[in-house]
Amino acid sequence: MTKAALRKKYKTLRNQLTEDQIEAFSLEIANQLLSLPIWEKDFYHLFLSIETQREINTDYILNILSGKDKNIVISRSNFKTTTLENVLLTDSTRIKLNAYNIPEPIGGIPIATTAIDVVFIPLLAFDVKGNRIGYGKGFYDNFLADCKAETLKIGLSFFDPEPEIKDVYSKDIPLDYCITPNKIYRF
Repeated sequence: MTKAALRKKYKTLRNQLTEDQIEAFSLEIANQLLSLPIWEKDFYHLFLSIETQREINTDYILNILSGKDKNIVISRSNFKTTTLENVLLTDSTRIKLNAYNIPEPIGGIPIATTAIDVVFIPLLAFDVKGNRIGYGKGFYDNFLADCKAETLKIGLSFFDPEPEIKDVYSKDIPLDYCITPNKIYRF
């Protein structure tokens, strides 16, 4: 299927999930992460969930990272440049919803993209080769292109992979892992 068709399909599937399913699946995804060999790293980039998009609740992952005393990096979206501005999440970080209902930090300590070791990536769908589909604006493609080559890219999905995404571009950056409630996919 094409990206456009898959976006439509997975937005519909996501909208059919109940709040209880979203919470249960989110917790299962967080628990799956515990078995990955990623916990010796220092800087972890985590997206804050957009509730109106019915995204995975990343609070569970946030709690794991905090419990392991990791440096947690969150982002602010720059819609003029389609880039992410990364800041360290601290106890004093204030979060506010932007015009698109994306929770973002106000101010904060800037963190260079090249300092980030692990990125948890929101997505709508992925395929068996590790290609992913987001909302189509390119924020994460631009962000991942600036990360170190060894930065681990971990997608989080409520759903299993598609056999193939037909219209993958040369600048699309594939995942290293994708975590679903039932399985860890390695690419």
